[in-house]
Amino acid sequence: MKPFQFKQFSVNQEHCAMKIGTDGVLLGAWSKIDNHPRNILDIGAGTGVISLMLAQRSDAPAIDALEIDPDAYEQSVDNFENSPWDDRLFCYHAEFTEFVAEMFEEEETYDIIVSNPPFYTEEVSSGNSKRDQARMSSSLPFEDLIEGTSLILSENGIFNVVIPNKEETTFIQLASQFGLFPLEIMRVKGTGIAEIKRSLLAFSFEQKDPKISELIIESERHQYTDAYKELVKDFYLKM
Repeated sequence: MKPFQFKQFSVNQEHCAMKIGTDGVLLGAWSKIDNHPRNILDIGAGTGVISLMLAQRSDAPAIDALEIDPDAYEQSVDNFENSPWDDRLFCYHAEFTEFVAEMFEEEETYDIIVSNPPFYTEEVSSGNSKRDQARMSSSLPFEDLIEGTSLILSENGIFNVVIPNKEETTFIQLASQFGLFPLEIMRVKGTGIAEIKRSLLAFSFEQKDPKISELIIESERHQYTDAYKELVKDFYLKM
């Protein structure tokens, strides 16, 4: 399998159960990082593409990623080492709740936390256990993700996440129980006539009216909208 080539870096993904997809690229391009982060944490790194995108977008000296699957972990390490930002990127092979406990004990926090979490609640097997782990919310329930994030997010930090739109209300209500409130919401549709499929959410500890927008990816098949092209133009080769 050839590497996936972006404008400033490439990503090998042959050993990852979850390949590069629109969700991850959208999150990497959209994530709110305008609080001048000194450090960033990517939960569930997979190929490492979101961390790489944030390395391109920010001056954060430390970008840490967390990956539980050994093959995906090795792949993201390789992708980091072969990128222009290898001195700023580091991947931990660790389970999220254990990592949070360690960071919390050491009073370490992150200014930006991002996650493209597993969110399929239906226990349907694809026949590939690694892919199922990467896709199933049971491997990292939303409540665990939010609670852990709330413990290691800095006071002025921002938590960025992409989830199915149908889970948006539940996720926001859960986040509010841990003192996190929506800062921005972008709802994503494949086409103008399609239903909203994804919600990209940015949370902070400050409670205020969130900025809400909508993104349509295609005007027709393979005809990308100006708004989508503007969002991803620094990354995709043909945009």
